[in-house]
Amino acid sequence: MKSEQLAVVRGWADTRAALRSWHRRPLATVAPWAAGSLAVAMALLIATWIVASLSMPGEPGWLLIGVGRVGAWDDFFFILYRNSLVLALHAMACVAGFMAGSSVPIAAAGYSGWWQRVHDRAGKLAIAFVAAATLFSLSTQAYALGIDAAEKAADRAISPALLLIGLLPHALPELCALFLPLAAWILASRRGAWRELLAATFVTSAIAVPVIVASAAIEVWVTPHVLYFLK
Repeated sequence: MKSEQLAVVRGWADTRAALRSWHRRPLATVAPWAAGSLAVAMALLIATWIVASLSMPGEPGWLLIGVGRVGAWDDFFFILYRNSLVLALHAMACVAGFMAGSSVPIAAAGYSGWWQRVHDRAGKLAIAFVAAATLFSLSTQAYALGIDAAEKAADRAISPALLLIGLLPHALPELCALFLPLAAWILASRRGAWRELLAATFVTSAIAVPVIVASAAIEVWVTPHVLYFLK
């Protein structure tokens, strides 16, 4: 069997083994991921508040769904589409981590000389690239959301902090769900458990999807009433 084929076979075996192990202790498995995603979500919200507080508001760059008009199903499906892309990006980071940390080293064992060195370095470079891309994504999100939050808060004559509090009913569960695969990636990388990441992709995505759907409904039909009450 070629090393690439061995990597695929062993990868699926590791995935099934991880799923069986997690099935016996689901809470112990999911709890660290949930705590990690909550920490990332809170860090992003705090960074957004800092940027919003330091920004000079201009014209609002985005429209709060349901504010100034009635939320519609088109809004709901647009939010689902937008968040599905983000979830897919984070899930692909998990898959990339699995391939770079688990599959590539197995494939590299089937080569020798400079080609083996290429495979060895490719895995490490892929892990570094995913980490850098994730950090860049979070930084740009915090900046963009902070600028928009400052503009929208000024438009509604409230503070950025109060605006973010009004958005929490949908934003906090939404962000926790979106960052769940990322949290699994971070925790696995710290333990060197790269072989578990494909299974983690399946589990975290399955948990995140219904949360994202519920959060979109809250954003369209509940959050506008919360913001109206706060104003």
